[in-house]
Amino acid sequence: MNEQQNGADAPDRGELELAERLRAMWRSLRNRKDQEHNRTLPFGDYLVDRWEKARMLGFAEGASIYDSSLVLGDVAVGEHTWIGPFTILDGSGGLRIGSYCSICAGVMIYTHDSVKWAVSGGKIPPQRAPTRIGDRCYIGTNAVVAKGVTIGDGCIIGAGSLVLDAIPAGSKAWGTPCKVRGQVDPRQWLEEQGSPGED
Repeated sequence: MNEQQNGADAPDRGELELAERLRAMWRSLRNRKDQEHNRTLPFGDYLVDRWEKARMLGFAEGASIYDSSLVLGDVAVGEHTWIGPFTILDGSGGLRIGSYCSICAGVMIYTHDSVKWAVSGGKIPPQRAPTRIGDRCYIGTNAVVAKGVTIGDGCIIGAGSLVLDAIPAGSKAWGTPCKVRGQVDPRQWLEEQGSPGED
C-alpha cells in the first residue's frame, strides 16, 4: 500500500482550515479589486504591492513590478518604469532598464542563453552578455529580447517581436526577427495632446 492510499498525504484539519481562509481572503480581495479597477489578478498580485516589491529589488523611485514577474541576478530598473505581469527579467549577465519604460505583459529579457551548452552536451558553458534598454522605451506584449542586445532611448518594440540585434534610439521596430521600420517622434504626440490646462 502506498502513502497516498493509507492517508499519509491527505491534508490535515489545520491545512484544510488554512486553505479555506485563503480562499475567503482571495474572494474578498478579488471582489474589491474588481469593483475598484474591473480586473482579476493572480493570487500573489493581490497580496504583494508592486511598488514595494520594486523597492525591495532596489529599483529606482516610482518603478513597479508585478509579483508574477520572475527576476534573476543583477537587474537595475530606472525611475517610474512599469514592469507588467508574467515577465522574465534575466540579470545573470547584467540587465539595465531605463526610466519611464513600459515593459508589457509576457515580455522576456535575457542576458544569457544555453544553446551551446545544450548542443555540446554541457561541454560549453552558458553564454552571458549584458543587455540594456534605454529610457522611455515601450516593449510590447510577449516580445523577447536576447542576450547582449542594446535598445536605445525612446524606442517602440512591437508585440511578439524577437529582438536579436541592437535597436538605435528613437526607432519603431517589430517582427521576428525584429527590424527597424520607422522613427518615433514624441513631439507630434505632445502637440496633439496640447499643453496642460489648455481648453
